[in-house]
Amino acid sequence: MTDRIHFADRLHFDGVIVVGAGLAGLSAALAAAPRRALVLSAASLNEGCSSAWAQGGIAVAMAEDDDPALHAADTLAAGAGLCEPDAVDILTREGPAALRRLADLGAPFDRAADGAFVQSLEAAHSRPRVARVGGDGAGRAIMLAVSAAARTHAHIEIRERVRVLAILLDAAGRARGVLAEAGARRVEILGAAVILATGGLGGLYAVTTNPVAVRGEGLALAALAGAEIVDPEFVQFHPTAIDIGADPAPLATEALRGEGAILVDGQGRPFMSGYHPAAELAPRDVVARAIETERRAGRGAFLDASQAVGEAFPHEFPYVFAACMGAGLDPRVQPIPVAAAAHYHMGGIGTDADGRASVPGLFAAGECASTGVHGANRLASNSLLEAAVFGTRAGAAARDEAMLATAPLRAWAAPDLPPAALAALRAGMSRDAAVVRDAHGLNSLVGWIDALEGAHGRALPLVAARLVVEAALARRESRGGHFRADYPQTEAQGQHTRLVRAAAAADRREEAA
Repeated sequence: MTDRIHFADRLHFDGVIVVGAGLAGLSAALAAAPRRALVLSAASLNEGCSSAWAQGGIAVAMAEDDDPALHAADTLAAGAGLCEPDAVDILTREGPAALRRLADLGAPFDRAADGAFVQSLEAAHSRPRVARVGGDGAGRAIMLAVSAAARTHAHIEIRERVRVLAILLDAAGRARGVLAEAGARRVEILGAAVILATGGLGGLYAVTTNPVAVRGEGLALAALAGAEIVDPEFVQFHPTAIDIGADPAPLATEALRGEGAILVDGQGRPFMSGYHPAAELAPRDVVARAIETERRAGRGAFLDASQAVGEAFPHEFPYVFAACMGAGLDPRVQPIPVAAAAHYHMGGIGTDADGRASVPGLFAAGECASTGVHGANRLASNSLLEAAVFGTRAGAAARDEAMLATAPLRAWAAPDLPPAALAALRAGMSRDAAVVRDAHGLNSLVGWIDALEGAHGRALPLVAARLVVEAALARRESRGGHFRADYPQTEAQGQHTRLVRAAAAADRREEAA
């Protein structure tokens, strides 16, 4: 490929800059054609992105007894009053086309004898509509297909192991590019538009199912550029992370409960029916709190799939089976110890239906964005769907942005957070901003973040963590994935949290002075 990047002080790239190489980022890059797209990935392709780790699959209404309107209704119900209906309508109507597009790229979805997609039932869905790959391998199989396609397209250039330190803004406040770092060298890369597709923030927690390097840095970059951040307090905790002391924790996919696996305590007694009429298929936040309640009471929590799956484990759920066997646990005959773990961020950079953020020239897609489709509690397997649908929409919109003449630029590069400080932050987030929260813990966490900033500066993980904690402190109710022990009620009318760091530009000017 011609005109490849050589890192110098400044590079003019006549096209779209995509930060992140998960499903949302690569979908955006593919959709930007024929405009050139430069994909910057902090890790090697298919490493360090949550998309490749997704197990369950993609929720799409395609069966004869299903309809996008039913999928939309389930999504709205799970979102606890904070979904945006228009965005949900786009997600569910465009879902079938997105699934076929991924299949056409080579994603090997499970098929029936007649060629139809095999679709499974997951929690809070009213129909079996989750398209899977090999039982629990959807994310990695999809990413292998999409990344292979991206590498073959002449309009896409992928640069790996490049970290973005800041969004470049011009004097009018428009995003004009990024400040990037490759090894020891830094470069300003100017482009027509910037699309952030950096994933979530599970790595801010000590117990997470996400790659530990996914720490909300895209969220923080956008906030420091002055973009509106929506609902950052809503973090979804997957109820059934495999509790074997691994970091990150392996995931026991929700599909296991869809197949009939049951949650039991240490004595083998089922407990979910005491928490919700839907038992194991209750919404994730309910199941997560139930598991934490059982664990805190000393009864323990285990997922028993010995009857529902049993001997079929090796070929039906190979990733779960391998994780368990690697820890000396045979899930065919033994219950799996489970714990709630940070899994997905419903909040993020506020965008419109085409991924536009409040800062001109800046777009966002995937988990780092808040499109309005998830509300306060994401419906299972809607995440890969959102990445594919809205990543494509963001790429298509960004390709029409004009390449502007060079203007004065400003950027503030955040300092790094030392490993010991990051470990302390992760422990604090898992202790005080996890499944159950209260004012005492959240206020203590704000003070801890203040101290870490005082010692190490405004590092991106600290910016992201502060957004979550301060919004959680301000929301004096319990809704969806946000549960306040001191405010357990849910207000009649749901309200979004909207934050803009008005001081961001001033902070950058002070740093530059």
